[in-house]
Amino acid sequence: MSRADAEVLWEVACGLARTAAEVSRAPALPPLLFFTDPVRTPRPWETAARLPRGAGVVYRHFGAPDASATAVRLRELTRPRGVRLLIGLDDELAADVGADGVHLPERALHRAAALAARRPGWLITGAAHGAEALAPIPGLQASVLSPVFPAGGASADRTALGAAQFRAFVAGAARPVWALGGITAANAGELVGTGACGLAAVGSIAAAFGPG
Repeated sequence: MSRADAEVLWEVACGLARTAAEVSRAPALPPLLFFTDPVRTPRPWETAARLPRGAGVVYRHFGAPDASATAVRLRELTRPRGVRLLIGLDDELAADVGADGVHLPERALHRAAALAARRPGWLITGAAHGAEALAPIPGLQASVLSPVFPAGGASADRTALGAAQFRAFVAGAARPVWALGGITAANAGELVGTGACGLAAVGSIAAAFGPG
């Protein structure tokens, strides 16, 4: 674990969450979201076990054969630590393991209303890459907007928004918005004052909070 980077990411994330809460009546949300990836974070439980109380994990299995076992392992680790667990897209798996909700890719945001009706206690979040996905969508409680900075993974071919454009999108959003994409301890401070409700990341969180 990189203690210095972990502290910076957590402190900035919590500061963003506090500021967002002051101007919004939205329910309390995890300030920091760890997004998993089968390739970039093959052992996500090692990072999940070291996240601060109040953080969140978004488990995205993309059809991995060990998805169920990994989800169970993550739930067993996160529940006693007060870390919320969301399952990417797979609401059946979320229900099976007793997750706290689901995270929907942008193509599946239309499912939010039906999921909210069936699972009123769930936190339902969704991916966004522009203003259209930040418009009012029944059942969707929060969005994750990316990529803010140049990023790897699925966002590698997308043009980074930059802090100023991110701020403009958040100002017009219908719900709280996390920042995702290329966020590190070195640039997280650029998001202060943008209206983000917190930070989300893959590699930088794994590097900062993981065992290495």
